[in-house]
Amino acid sequence: MSELKFTKEHEWIRIEGKEGVVGITDYAQQQLGDVVFVELPEVGRKLAKGVEAAVVESVKAASEVYAPVSGKIVAVNQALPNDPAKVNQDPAGEGWFFRISIDNPGELKELMDEAAYKAHVGGGQ
Repeated sequence: MSELKFTKEHEWIRIEGKEGVVGITDYAQQQLGDVVFVELPEVGRKLAKGVEAAVVESVKAASEVYAPVSGKIVAVNQALPNDPAKVNQDPAGEGWFFRISIDNPGELKELMDEAAYKAHVGGGQ
């Protein structure tokens, strides 16, 4: 099974070799409500950890999606702009946002594991 890490801002990253697949957590999509729009980053864009990478809008609010690690965007989920509801339906699967090359694997140590993230959001997800 792939290793998942979490940010305090409710992003997850699934490490796959030297890349990470990034999305928002189930908790985050529940807080947002029905997602109606997703703006994805450009492939090839270099991001520093913590920089805004994407935007997700719901019927209730708009929220930024931040890069959990520094790296370059290597792919985006082409299905999301046409079907943003995938973020609600399967936030840790088909609702992923982008793939990023991991420039500094040491940054992963600063992220939370699943148990720490669940504690961060109050024990329930």
